[in-house]
Amino acid sequence: MSMALKNMTHAECLQMLTAAHFGHLGCSNDGQPYIVPIYFAFQSRVAYSFSMPGHKVDWMRQNPKVCLQVEEWKTKGGWQSVVLDGTFQEFPDNDAWHEERLHAWTLLQKHLNWWEIGSLKPDEVAPAHASPHLFYGIYMNDISGRVAIQTD
Repeated sequence: MSMALKNMTHAECLQMLTAAHFGHLGCSNDGQPYIVPIYFAFQSRVAYSFSMPGHKVDWMRQNPKVCLQVEEWKTKGGWQSVVLDGTFQEFPDNDAWHEERLHAWTLLQKHLNWWEIGSLKPDEVAPAHASPHLFYGIYMNDISGRVAIQTD
C-alpha cells in the first residue's frame, strides 16, 4: 500500500476545523510540552472551549502560545490532520468578557460531548458548591493541514 501526502488548502483546513468538535490541545511551559484532549467549537477564527482550573490552564496563562490539532481517519487507510497555531485568551467572569463567555457557551452547548458541568449557563446563578469553571478561546494565528491518500 502506497500513500501520497498533500497539503490542504486554507479553506479545507477551516472547513475541517469547523466540522470537528474534539481535538488535542498543545501547550508548553519552560520548554516542556503538554498535550490534552479537549472538546471545542470553532467559529470566526476562534476555537472556543471550557475547562476546570488545572495544569493546562496554569500553563496557558504562563505561555498563551498554543496549538490545536484535529484529525480524521479514512476507511481506506488515509487520514487528514489540521493544526491551528493560536493564542490562548481566558474569558473571565466579568462584564468586559460577558458576551464572549455567553457566545462560547452557546456554541459549546449545541454538542452533547462537552462536560456536563458546562451546562450551567454563564449568567445563571451557580449552585452553592459550583466548581470555578472557565471559558476560553484560542485565537487563530496560522492554520495548516495535510491529507494522506492511499494511491494503490
